[in-house]
Amino acid sequence: QVQLVESGGGSVQAGGSLTLSCVASRLTQRQSAYCMGWFRQAPGKERETVATICLGGGSTYYSDSVKGRFTISKDNAKNALNLLMNSLKVEDTAMYYCAAWVQWTPNDKNWGQGTQVTVSS
Repeated sequence: QVQLVESGGGSVQAGGSLTLSCVASRLTQRQSAYCMGWFRQAPGKERETVATICLGGGSTYYSDSVKGRFTISKDNAKNALNLLMNSLKVEDTAMYYCAAWVQWTPNDKNWGQGTQVTVSS
């Protein structure tokens, strides 16, 4: 079972920045088979995709709501995933979850425990 440990959440004022990190361990396939990503869930809302990246080719995806403000990156040597969040908005407030999955089984995700991000006005 893949294990994911997140860090870096916290409280910040609108317009500020935060960086989230996630380290994966116990990968069951070769590293290049995996994609990883950040997802978030605000109270009373469904979990949504924030950004994803595949460890093999490095292709990325960003939701429209964060495009141009957030940057996802990977450190293959450390099995680590980062999310640089700039120009944070109050509506970015949510629990952020790191996930990892094998590319050909995208519905079978491994999840971290989550880290809270709170943006105040």
